[in-house]
Amino acid sequence: MKKLTDISVGTHTTVCELKASDLLRERMLALGLTKGARVEVIRKGPSGDPTVYGIRGAMIALRKEEAALISVTD
Repeated sequence: MKKLTDISVGTHTTVCELKASDLLRERMLALGLTKGARVEVIRKGPSGDPTVYGIRGAMIALRKEEAALISVTD
């Protein structure tokens, strides 16, 4: 199973599982990162961090350590 950090720019993927806990998990769920949600990798920051993702019509930015907690599938 891939992590969201493994997906390249311009690619769409689907959320399988969140491995975050507590407040971070609640924040991710509130942003729409739920099982089955489609996510597009829009662009990476100049140093590769943070990365901007499109989800449910919104753009969100996640750091590598946050995105690594999200398992995805093609």
